[in-house]
Amino acid sequence: MGRYNKDRVLTNASDYYKSLRHERGVKVIRQYATPELRHPTVRDRAQLKTTKYIWSYGDRLYKLADQYYGDTRFWWVIAWYNGTPTEADLKLGQLIWIPLNIEKVLKVLGV
Repeated sequence: MGRYNKDRVLTNASDYYKSLRHERGVKVIRQYATPELRHPTVRDRAQLKTTKYIWSYGDRLYKLADQYYGDTRFWWVIAWYNGTPTEADLKLGQLIWIPLNIEKVLKVLGV
């Protein structure tokens, strides 16, 4: 289950993408609508069981997602939960929180 499962698929035939459509040999380009994630409240966060993790050399969000969720595609959950959009935003020795129950987390996020 990825983060786009419930999002609308849009078709885009705008002139902006004309050269791309021509290059691909298609009449329209299919795109996902931008998902709208809600910010969990303090109460929402209190209901989620988390674990502490110290960011160290060689760590990758996708590796943590695989370790804790069994699926690398959920790297964005850890990033979003900690307010760190990319690994470049994390510093060695930084404490991050990993929510443990992916189903509950996705429900809290509205996904």
